[in-house]
Amino acid sequence: MAEQRTKKRRVDSGKCRFAIDRGGTFTDIYAETPKGVRVAKLLSVDKGNYEDAPREGIRRILNEVYGTSAPKQNVPIENIASIRMGTTVATNALLERHGAPTALAITAGFRDALAIGTQARPHIFDLSVAMPELLYSSVIEINERTRVVADSEPNNAAYKVGKSLERIEVLEEPSEDQVRPAIQKVFDSGIRSLAVVLMHSYTYSAHEAFVKRIAEEVGMTLVSVSSELMPMVKIVPRGLTACVDGYLTPLIKDYIDSFKSGFANNLKGVPVSFMQSDGGLTDAENFNGFRAILSGPAGGVVGYSETTYDPKVGKAIIGFDMGGTSTDVSRFGGSYEHVFETNTAGVMVLAPQLDITTVAAGGGSLCEYAEELFKVGPESAGASPGPVCYRKGGKLAVTDANLALGRIIPEFFPKIFGKTEDQPLDADASVAAFEALGRTIGKKYEEVAFGFITVANEAMCRPIRSITEAKGFSTSEHQLACFGGAGGQHACAIARSLGMDTVFVHRYSGILSAFGIGLADIVVDEQEPAQSVFSDAADVVAAAEKRLDAIEEKVTARLGEQKFDGGQIKTERFLNLRYHGTGTAIMVKDPRCQGKTFKQVFEETYLREYGFTFPNRDIILDDVRVRGSGKMTQLSKETIETACEQNPVPVKTHKTYFANGWQPTPVFKLDDLKAGHTIEGPAIIMQGGSTVLVEPNCSATITAYGDIKISVGVGMFKITKALDPIALSLFSHRFMSIAEQMGRALQRTSISTNIKERLDFSCAIFGSDGGLVANAPHIPVHLGAMGATVREQKRLLGATWKEGDVVCTNHPAVGGSHLPDITVITPVFVRGEAVFYVACRGHHADIGGTTPGSIPAFSKRLAEEGAHIISFKLVENAVFNEQGITDLLMAPGKVERLPGEPEMSGTRALQDNLADLHAQIHANQKGIKLMTELVEQYTLPVVQQYMTYIQENAAIAVKDMLRHFAATRGETLVAIDAMDDGSDIKLTVTIDPAVPKATFDFTGTDPQVYANFNCPSAVVSSAVVYCMRCLVDKPIPLNQGCMVPIDLIIPEGSLLAPSADCAVVGGNVLTSQRITDVVLQAFGACADSQGDTNNLTFGDSEFGYYETIAGGAGAGPTWCGTSGVHTHMTNTRITDAEILERRYPVMLKAFHLRANSGGAGRNRGGDGVYRELMFLKDLTVSILSERRSIAPHGMHGGSDAQRGKNTFVRHIPSNDPAERVADRSAAHLWRRRGTGQRLNFGAKNSILAHKGDCLIIETPGGGGYGAAPQ
Repeated sequence: MAEQRTKKRRVDSGKCRFAIDRGGTFTDIYAETPKGVRVAKLLSVDKGNYEDAPREGIRRILNEVYGTSAPKQNVPIENIASIRMGTTVATNALLERHGAPTALAITAGFRDALAIGTQARPHIFDLSVAMPELLYSSVIEINERTRVVADSEPNNAAYKVGKSLERIEVLEEPSEDQVRPAIQKVFDSGIRSLAVVLMHSYTYSAHEAFVKRIAEEVGMTLVSVSSELMPMVKIVPRGLTACVDGYLTPLIKDYIDSFKSGFANNLKGVPVSFMQSDGGLTDAENFNGFRAILSGPAGGVVGYSETTYDPKVGKAIIGFDMGGTSTDVSRFGGSYEHVFETNTAGVMVLAPQLDITTVAAGGGSLCEYAEELFKVGPESAGASPGPVCYRKGGKLAVTDANLALGRIIPEFFPKIFGKTEDQPLDADASVAAFEALGRTIGKKYEEVAFGFITVANEAMCRPIRSITEAKGFSTSEHQLACFGGAGGQHACAIARSLGMDTVFVHRYSGILSAFGIGLADIVVDEQEPAQSVFSDAADVVAAAEKRLDAIEEKVTARLGEQKFDGGQIKTERFLNLRYHGTGTAIMVKDPRCQGKTFKQVFEETYLREYGFTFPNRDIILDDVRVRGSGKMTQLSKETIETACEQNPVPVKTHKTYFANGWQPTPVFKLDDLKAGHTIEGPAIIMQGGSTVLVEPNCSATITAYGDIKISVGVGMFKITKALDPIALSLFSHRFMSIAEQMGRALQRTSISTNIKERLDFSCAIFGSDGGLVANAPHIPVHLGAMGATVREQKRLLGATWKEGDVVCTNHPAVGGSHLPDITVITPVFVRGEAVFYVACRGHHADIGGTTPGSIPAFSKRLAEEGAHIISFKLVENAVFNEQGITDLLMAPGKVERLPGEPEMSGTRALQDNLADLHAQIHANQKGIKLMTELVEQYTLPVVQQYMTYIQENAAIAVKDMLRHFAATRGETLVAIDAMDDGSDIKLTVTIDPAVPKATFDFTGTDPQVYANFNCPSAVVSSAVVYCMRCLVDKPIPLNQGCMVPIDLIIPEGSLLAPSADCAVVGGNVLTSQRITDVVLQAFGACADSQGDTNNLTFGDSEFGYYETIAGGAGAGPTWCGTSGVHTHMTNTRITDAEILERRYPVMLKAFHLRANSGGAGRNRGGDGVYRELMFLKDLTVSILSERRSIAPHGMHGGSDAQRGKNTFVRHIPSNDPAERVADRSAAHLWRRRGTGQRLNFGAKNSILAHKGDCLIIETPGGGGYGAAPQ
């Protein structure tokens, strides 16, 4: 046992200190006792044997140490010095949606803003658009409004100054007569938890404080106020954070009360603290919901950072915490890396959290074989019934694979399985289950089990590559700190795959999260908003320091209240900085101890992470923050006995399976090993209840502290050109990972709102023939079209496309979508031959043309829509041709116009264009680097062959779908629908089940139009391939193979194959949606969705803004349509309301769902949205939309949805002379809202809006499915 070789250490007069990690599957307990260290591992849920796992573990250890027989209730506390705990109570409640009933109070007009969120759907190929359940059940709209005053506006005595030092204009004060009855009504319904978020409360919180006071007077037991929890800009994540707190905190308080109630005197006098998501402890009274989500995983980060990182060496660490249901990965390079906006269980949360990425691959992850692919997770067997080997009727999981391969030895595991909780792991059952699956696949059971391990390893490598490469670090320059109950079985393979040479396994790795909780400090973290230009100027720095001093004083006082004195308190000061015009801020720690300035460190960090800086741009200070730590007595770090003999003696030899087959493997107990012992692989080291697998060509050394340090040698899963389902699954992961990393590189290094924040881009890998191999799940309308683009450039350039050349294009005649989407393509050369291609397509903010934003409403010819590029070598012989691309982008402004024709401009955002093109080149270079590494690892013939296999795999899945459809629904399908102008899109699908193959014939579609919604044929291909992928409804990769069984017939000169000079800007965003409607109608898959993307642009000569707006999703046979979401061919995000108003001269008056706009039916269609903007200066405003004349159709008796509607409200000056002076002030305009001349703006229009004018966009709903019940 570990305690037999640990120096005994008396603590707190003979009392025990407990550190506990209550995980999803197991609860781990580390205790320092008068008799040395004790550890325990229990099932987290075992209602038949105990009520609460942490309490039961404490009870068992106390009984063992003191020889007592304490009862399961009323556990004595006289021998407990302290209890520290990390818990998944909050996480599980959020995942399972069983928190406290909560109401939301929000600014009037925004009742559904949190439900709409970013408007993006989580899974682009899910027709049901499954979205997480909301955390609140009732909404109170507060009649109040403020706005942030622009720097360019003159001062006014009525303006307030917010916490961020921004000027605030109060347009409407909340009224007690309105607020109190509304809260009372919710209170009377039984709700006791209220979340409050109001517009711009991050800086001006008086209105939230007003609402809170009334809510508490009414009797609400918890009022979660967004400005108190996290005063950061963005109403949606800040509001969701308040909801999370209101939803989870009552549950946490109940759990703490329940936990304490099982001890004598409710643990009075015993310090009880809980781990927060930021890696710091807090006392039980201050432990709340929104800071508790990563409570357990945070302990693991503290554990490995405190025990593994050597500041003298400075080698960064990747934390690899593999548990029963998932794996958490993180990075530590000398200081904790925090993020401030995360998404957990479908909810955005604003809070300082350790940067931990979770992947659904753990010991309990289910192993399934489908579509000739090995699949691991995301579903989990859980603790009950668990994997097959748990003897409770479970399904095959990763644990079964390790057991069947001899990597887990049952005799070293506790006998806690089976219905009676007293049986060992059942290895025979695991082997039998893999044998049965092997007979289906045609492989031996050990090959099948090893295949699932290989795929699981690759799934866990993907997030590790992400957290390192995304920050500008090389994965291979790290060491892997492995912990968690299952991590030791996978660590060597993962380190080898990532190019790491060292694995570190702490002696308590199986319970390192619990051990880390024991090492953590009490933390108080405070921050305030700021909004000012920052520089190294003495007065600017002094002003920031003054604010930091005030926050530090507050933090120190709070720690003092918890009995910490000055010598125990450490503070860290931060400034949250970003470049003007960007949304990417970096939290910079006070660098004065390094002899540097905040500005220097910000620029160095930005350069490392993003590859460039903006020397001539202002730096903006967004937030000031202080993090204070109260140093507590920590767990001890003690040495073990040094080895005298050279070679340790194994306790047994066990047969274990590796890549090269079964091998006799010596088994050691870590407790028997001494410092200096070296063990050559293969070997197994048993570490309590955990297994550490030392693979062949690796060697393990025991350190002075009893930890295991493994040197990782070469060796890799061998793959040949012969088709193997294991290798097919592995390459599917690798290709997808490369495309994802390209996407992250593009997002990081771009500067435009469209790419960096709205995520309007796509990245993909193509074979030597230009066929799509893998793409990250970005924008569907890009995906099928980019292959045509690559093939056209191959055809045009031929042998002139040399290594070092990068090509860009946007012309619809050569595979483009619409002109703002510029595609950058780079060949991957191997030995002088282009063997692959990587490409990315990004929507640029402006490329010239007749209107700002380059989405004109009235364009008739392609030339009016901006710069059009058939083929241009953006980089030639490794030299960026800036002058050439500048000339092309400015060319539209030089075109002579005829009388009466609208004026045209070159790009209005040249510097953004150039920066984003550089980012696209950088993203491609990332793809080339990773593809080259893949070739070096597996050889070119193997990589190319598996590109073909992956495409063939997708083709098989589509063929199976077509064959099944023909057998059950018929071989001929017909559908027709029309654009708002009456232009028909007709489709006849003929399926030949014998091949199987399908012909999609668009004959009968109307001719091209003298308007801008002509649709390039490449976009038609995108729409069809998207629909095929959705109809397969299985997790296959989308690639060129999906189109192999499909023949397209598109009449030349039709709406879907226009001439090269036709305007097409609306074809990409409007007509593509109608094509998906028609295809899905033909297959009877679901009712029409909104059939639109509602493209809004506004701007002037100085700026252009572009957004697309959500609507309703169509209902289907087993689902109701989702409301307020992007559907089908797009999935871009919408700008947060507070960011929109902060950056642009507009006010968002309302943004909510358009009630009952979805079609009725057995399953109702989703509702569209209502969005109203008021313009605060003269701007050109354009809308490009559809479904304003022809409604989205229902299906099988379901009703049509409501059509969309655009209304322009012209401000009419007041006739009252007393009001004329203030007639154009924002306050006056707000008071007169709802008045003015209302004009039907039509589906496609453009206008010069004046200050005070408003645009109301009401988007279509989705059609209903099935006849509504009477």
